Amino acid sequence: MEAALGSLERRVLEKLWAFGREVPVRELQEAFDGSLAYSTLMTTMDRLFKKRLLGRRREGRAFLYQPLVSSDQLRKDVAADLIGSLLGQGPEAARPVLSTFIDAVEERDAALLDELEALVRQRRRGRGRPR
Repeated sequence: MEAALGSLERRVLEKLWAFGREVPVRELQEAFDGSLAYSTLMTTMDRLFKKRLLGRRREGRAFLYQPLVSSDQLRKDVAADLIGSLLGQGPEAARPVLSTFIDAVEERDAALLDELEALVRQRRRGRGRPR
């Protein structure tokens, strides 16, 4: 899973999620009000296919594309990749990352900090049990 998606890749995925069905490149281009070249969209969708975020099947001379992940799953996967890479640098590198994360959560919503604390307690109680 690629952690970093470009702006256009994210916009393409958002449009495809809104369609909720298989879509050819030409129809997606129309959804962008023609502001993007066909070849640009085709290249972007091929890149997303190679990243395993889109499925495709041939119909006649065109490909039909559809997302293979939901927006929630993509957010989760990207967050897991990012956090994994930050924490994978060892305990000393992890402390400032965790501290910064907690600060950001607290600034955004104090209730989220309470939820985070409850999740940590719940995980500690469940330690050693199979998941």
